[in-house]
Amino acid sequence: MGVHPDCELNIRLVNEAEITELHIKWMDLPGPTDVLSFPMDEVKPNSKADGPAIVGDIVLCPAFAEKNEKQSLAKELELLTVHGVLHLLGFDHADLDQERAMFELQEDLLSKWRASA
Repeated sequence: MGVHPDCELNIRLVNEAEITELHIKWMDLPGPTDVLSFPMDEVKPNSKADGPAIVGDIVLCPAFAEKNEKQSLAKELELLTVHGVLHLLGFDHADLDQERAMFELQEDLLSKWRASA
């Protein structure tokens, strides 16, 4: 996606209590969620950055994600990781056009990832 290959991001797995605390503190929303993203440096796709940067942090809650029951936990965590990375890169789904674009890209990236595995 045109991001410097030496960029870094952190992925942390937490329990429902910790994700609930983060969800309330940073999003002002009640209860647990499956993924939260915390961008650091302003890294955008195809930004032609000269060097590496810290993209940000992704926090995943496998226990909550497992409750989705749409697919295996492994595949759900793949999806949530891609979703989180897209948020770190500035994508959002606040309106229908943004949602359509983000989710199409998300599915494309997941398809390519799974085909290479």
